[in-house]
Amino acid sequence: MHANALFERVTAQIIAAIESGPGSYKMPWHRWGEGLGQPVNAVTGRRYRGLNVLQLWSSAELEGYESGRWATLRQWSEAGGKVRKSERATPVVFWKSTTAARGEADEEGSHTSRLISRCYYLFNEAQVENVEPKRRVQRLSPDQRIASAESFIRATGADIRFGGDRAFYAPASDHISLPKFEQFRDPLAFYGVAGHELVHWSGAKHRLDRELSGRFGANSYAAEELVAEIGAAFIAAKLGLALAPREDHASYVSSWLKVLRNDPRAILTAAAKAQEAVDYLVSFSDEARHGETESQSRWAA
Repeated sequence: MHANALFERVTAQIIAAIESGPGSYKMPWHRWGEGLGQPVNAVTGRRYRGLNVLQLWSSAELEGYESGRWATLRQWSEAGGKVRKSERATPVVFWKSTTAARGEADEEGSHTSRLISRCYYLFNEAQVENVEPKRRVQRLSPDQRIASAESFIRATGADIRFGGDRAFYAPASDHISLPKFEQFRDPLAFYGVAGHELVHWSGAKHRLDRELSGRFGANSYAAEELVAEIGAAFIAAKLGLALAPREDHASYVSSWLKVLRNDPRAILTAAAKAQEAVDYLVSFSDEARHGETESQSRWAA
């Protein structure tokens, strides 16, 4: 499968998910924070990232898989497993940076790097026989997950002000405004909204300088909201939290559909920018816990 075909496939799945639940605003990533978290390679333990996370979440949602472990046919075979006949693979794409070969240098004689893509085909653990189920990783209790989320937010050092009934990031004053904790229907709703606004906060000029107008033009605001929505889902998966649909996103749904329908590569950009934002936000937690013992760290949800 060509990379462009994968982008179109993921885009189609997300559009179908949005259109299939009018009034619920459910996306393919809304069920995975608590259940499966970030998809991982069953053999190497490597976590999938960016667009591949959306692709694997979408496939798991469509097929009803209850495992977040994936691997190629060869990897499962080498692990002693056997993929059942007629099972369909889920494609993912990986990018690799290469330097132009001699003779392909630019006019100034420098050899520029190029990105090339390669598709791999994965099977979920639920599609495989003769493989011992991986021993479940000990999950943190709800209280521990909340403590982990609190630690994550605090580590960023973001200026968060509480009050009012709206959640937003104000670029001029560089602060996040959130309703009070008790105004949310439950703690998970609070942390989902906080994650969304932290993704916006990460894009400030003196941080990641995320400027989407050149890429999306008049649709840059909708694209930024999509980045924040996907980024919040990635954060929730990292923390082991569930991310529920938000009714206040009703006004964004039509604009998201417009962005996705007009540009099959839009989802690639949105997922990549969301992953970049989450990596940036996670870096604060990594720094904060530097020197801590494993038992002291709560960043393992």
